[in-house]
Formats: sequence, structure tokens, C-alpha cells
Amino acid sequence: MKRIRYRDESGVGWGELEGGTVYPLTGLMGERSGLSTTLSEVTLLAPCEPKNIVCVGKNYAKHVIEMGGSAEDLPKEPGLFIKSLNTLANPGDPIPYPSWTSNLHFEGELAVVIARTMRDVPERDALSYVLGYTCAVDVTARDKQRSDLQWARGKSADGFCPVGPWLETNLDVSALSVQTRLNGELKQDGNTADLIFPVPKILSYISSFLTLQPGDLVLTGTPDGVGPMGAGDRLEVEVEGIGTLACLVEASERLVP
Repeated sequence: MKRIRYRDESGVGWGELEGGTVYPLTGLMGERSGLSTTLSEVTLLAPCEPKNIVCVGKNYAKHVIEMGGSAEDLPKEPGLFIKSLNTLANPGDPIPYPSWTSNLHFEGELAVVIARTMRDVPERDALSYVLGYTCAVDVTARDKQRSDLQWARGKSADGFCPVGPWLETNLDVSALSVQTRLNGELKQDGNTADLIFPVPKILSYISSFLTLQPGDLVLTGTPDGVGPMGAGDRLEVEVEGIGTLACLVEASERLVP
């Protein structure tokens, strides 16, 4: 079942999507309520309302190698970082290309949205805490990621985490294609079967020290093939069984104070 977060003339709400019909829900985990509408009459929003956005770095072996590592450098436990909440962007929102970077990269990923409070949960139970799965882009100012003392600017600028277009709530994510296209050209072609740390391990590990809340967002890592994008480019991230998140890159004149 596809679950969407949307805006219409009555405000912001959650709904279930069947074909082109939207059935309103009483909330994130609610039941159907009210009159249905059509997908064309609503604006899709990021299908999550997180208090935390947690990301896994270097979770595909080939990506470790393309970033300068070797087979001996594969992580022994998930390498995590946080993207701040200002990064969250809706499907269709432009990806900003800030004037302070000259090397803006795409990283297409499978993302997970949490359904209920998750703390110290063993791997065997982790998937029962998942509301659904979606597509995401970990937008990265690669030059600033490398030059700055920490990753705040390189990973957490405004709009650096587009998410969507919706959640797929019933999906086996153990072996799904994850592809990224730039202007129609295939750049990333990975599969979640190649994750160094699969989704249950990631969620269990995070919950061992950070309590995940309903609506929280977890990005599971990007396959090899990451690279630069420019203003005017069209980026598409497609995860098998979910759909495609499409964004345009737009130059931003906002300067660092």
C-alpha cells in the first residue's frame, strides 16, 4: 500500500493512494476518514515528519572503493551521520546549488520511515517498527565535506535531503534495485542485496543509542556511481517496488554569512 503526505485546499494530511485515488487518513498511523480525492488535486509532500534524519555512510563495498578505500577498509559497524531537519525537501522541490560550492554531488538511496518509538530493538524485530520505505537523495557538497572540520555544511544545507514520492508500506527490501539517473543517463545501479549492513541491522544499531520516533527518517547508504550535478540538471532516483523521486537542480545565490 502506498501512503502519502500531501497538501490540498483543506491543509496538510496523510492518505492512502490506490491508483490515482487518495483516501484521507486520520494521521500518520490513522485509518481512512472523509471523502476521497484524486492525486492530481493534491501536492505531494515528503512522506515523513521526522525528529531525526539518520544516514549510513559507506554501506556498499563498491562505493567505499570509489571514495578511495579498499576491500580492507570496509566498516565493521554502520558509520552514521545526522542530516539536520532543514535539509528535508518535498518531491518536486528544486535541489539548491549553493554559490559556496563547486562540487555538488547526488547520492541516491533507499530510505526508511519509522512507525513507532524504537529503542534497544534486536535485529529480529526491527522491521516491525517500519512504517514504510521511500526514495531519498543525500545531496552533498563534496568539496566542503572534505575541506570543513565537520560535515554540517557539506551535508546539512537547506534542501539537501529530497524524499518521496510516497511510502510503500508492504515491501521486502532485501534485494531491490536502486538506480539514479542524471538527465536520463544511468549513473548509479545498485541493489540492496549488496548492503554491507542490511536494514534490520541498521535500525537495531541506531536504536541501541538513539531512540527513533514515529516519522523519523533513516537513509541506508548509496551505491557506487555518485558524481557531480549542475544547475538545470534533472535527477531521478528510482527504487524498485516504490517509484521514482524526480528533482531539478537550481542555482542558489544565497551566500554564507
